[in-house]
Order: sequence, then structure tokens, then C-alpha cells
Amino acid sequence: NGHRVWEYLARLRSHRKSIRSLLFGVHLDSNEPRLLSLGRDRLLIEYNLLKSCRDNLEILDIHRTDQGNYPTCMVWYPPLTKELFLLICNSGYKVKLFNSTTKMCRKTLLGPVFGSPIEQIQILPVKSTLELQKRYMVFINRDKVGLQILPVDGNPHKTAAIICHPSGVAGMALSYDGCWAFTAGGQDRSVVQWEINLRALDAAVSLGGEDLTPFYGLVAGGREGKFYRELEDYFYYSQLRSQGIDTMETRKVSEHICLSELPFVMRAIGFYPSEEKIDDMFNEVRFSEYVDTGKLIDKINLPDFFKVYLNHRPPFGNTMRGIQESFDILGFTNSKGKKAIRREDFLNLLLTKGEHMTEEEMSDCFATLFGLNPEGWKSEPVASSVKGSEICLEEELPDEITAEIFTTDILGLTISQDFRQDPIGSEV
Repeated sequence: NGHRVWEYLARLRSHRKSIRSLLFGVHLDSNEPRLLSLGRDRLLIEYNLLKSCRDNLEILDIHRTDQGNYPTCMVWYPPLTKELFLLICNSGYKVKLFNSTTKMCRKTLLGPVFGSPIEQIQILPVKSTLELQKRYMVFINRDKVGLQILPVDGNPHKTAAIICHPSGVAGMALSYDGCWAFTAGGQDRSVVQWEINLRALDAAVSLGGEDLTPFYGLVAGGREGKFYRELEDYFYYSQLRSQGIDTMETRKVSEHICLSELPFVMRAIGFYPSEEKIDDMFNEVRFSEYVDTGKLIDKINLPDFFKVYLNHRPPFGNTMRGIQESFDILGFTNSKGKKAIRREDFLNLLLTKGEHMTEEEMSDCFATLFGLNPEGWKSEPVASSVKGSEICLEEELPDEITAEIFTTDILGLTISQDFRQDPIGSEV
């Protein structure tokens, strides 16, 4: 009768865990409405609003956003590029850009690291069309409100944050003109108004340096340190490996390595990505210029490799806490009161669960770890490197494997004395 009313249409339990973000949008080609939801179950779901009707909400597609970490929030990424992206933050302090149509992960970047992961983000509105190419993002985590310059690239100087509610922040809103941010505390029963000073953040970025200068500080020793020099060595060793170790041909030194060599160099410098992360890295490099040139990239230079490494690696390195948590979930409490996994179960998990190995791959890995492989850095699994793999593994592996045995005796890593005294965890 001419009155606008809210009307119930349909509902659907599409997620098995809590929903972190709901997002409306518009299809670029047809201007038809879009609806997406992001859940703590790591699923990004888009709904088919055109085919939905009363009491029937149709799902268009379902994509998994993460393998281990869970997503925390999602927004539309501003049109700073020719592609339209969804920006998704996760519990691992990462910011991911997904193509809004294919849902392919196109970029993974180090997000703000201020004590806890981002919980909510909003893009700062602009006052005029002149400001469209320089955008900013406001975010909150457990107890802080922060500001970041876009585009996201992992540069730590592009981000600033301040404690807003020590007992926890419940929500955030922005003024229509982008000059003010408002945060609401949960337990402190207060709302705080914050003035946004963009010039101060721009000045910090200028003082931080250009190109790779801001990124060198993210590794021990910086540009002249031992780590970066080792990275350079491994980068050029990889060229030797791809050209053939035993060849007598004239060596061709290049500024690039083949994209297929990327995971081997990553593992050599201490970052052990999953197969899914490797695929994300490949897609990130391979399609980096596709929208502009229509060509796929099959090689990568050292500066770009360095950025990919910094953005994809765990922000706090390999921690014993993560390994111990896995054993707490998968293991049983043995006679000594420690969480352990039986040898048979351990091998079965490697062969059947997650990104499971083949028997040949597992044999080759254990042969390398136990020093039975003549070559320590191999590109293809060799089943013959272990004769009678089951007998060998029974001799090399104990009946019960604890987190400490797995870390020290199998992987060959060292555990700090702090962890041995306090099982809360420290870096490996």
C-alpha cells in the first residue's frame, strides 16, 4: 500500500561455523545484485539471487579461502587495478586478494601485525574523483584501531595503529567524509571518536624508503646480513640446478629463475609451504601481468622472489607451539603423560590425510632426512633411494613419536631451552 516494509524471503544454513562477513555487490557485466558470505569454516559462498525465490535461497558457488588459518573479514577492494578483487583477512596476519569472478587467490600479502589479527576493515571514502587513485583502509583488531595505505604490498611503513579499547573493541564505523573513525568498546561501555591524519602516515612511508628498502628490515641483518646473502646464493644455485649440475656447457647467468624452481628455493631458506600455498605463489606470479599484456609469466627475479617470500612466510617463523598443537590434536597421552602418535598411525596420516604423500614421495623424504639419499636436493622422488622402505622406517622411527622427537630426531631442527622448560612454545 505504498509503504516500504521489510519482508522475509528465505534463509539457508550455508556455513557450519560462524559467518564473519556478508557482502552485497553488483555484477560488472549485467548490473545484477550479488551476495557473498564468508565463514569461519574457511568457505566463501556466493548466492544466486536471480534464481532465488521465497523460501529458497540458491547457492551459485563455494570456494575455500584458506587451508589452516580461518578468515576474519572481507570487503570489496577499491578499483586501483583493472581487476575487481575481494580483500579477505585471515587469522595468520595475511591479506589475500581474490578475483571477484573466478575466486582465484591472486595475491597473498603480509597484513598489519599488531598483536592480534584484523577483525574488521573498511575502505576510507573519498571526497573527490582526484583521490580515487590513492585510497586508505581503516581496520580494528582485538584492542587497536589502525590505518593502512593502499594498495597493499606488505610494506610495514604503510600501516599505523593505536590502542583504542584495552579490554576489547566491539565495532567500528566511519564518517561519510572519511575524516573521522568511531570505535565502540565492549566491556568498557564507551564510544571513541578518532581524527584521521593521512599526512602523518604518508610522511612515515616517505621516511621508510622506496623500492625494496622497507622490506630489507623484515629479515635479520637487512640487505647486508647473512640471511639475504644466503638467499642470493640459493637463487643462483637454483640456476645451476635447472641447467644441470654435471654439464660442461658454458653457464648462463641470469637475473631470473624458472618459476618451477620457486618452491625449492623457499624450502632451502627455511620456509616450507604447503602444496596449496605453492599453487597460490605460482598463480600470483604467473598472472601478475596477464590483465595488462595477456601473457603468462614463467620466471621470477630476485627482488620479486624476496617480496613473495616475505608476504607468504609465517609472520613469526616456525614455532614449536604449532607443532605441539598438531600432536595435541592427532596424538594420544602416553605413559609419560606426553602427547604422542604411534609410528603406524604417523605413517598412515602422511599417506592418507591432508595433502597426502605417495609411498615413493614419503620414502624419498625420509631417505633425505636420515641421510640415506646421495643427493640432498632432488626435484623428483626416487623410490629406489630406500631399499625396503618399511623395514628402514621401522628401524629409524621409534614406536611412539612426540612433538620433540618429530622436531629434533626426524626434522633435525633444534629446540630452544625455553620450550623444554615451558611447553607454551617458542621458536624452533
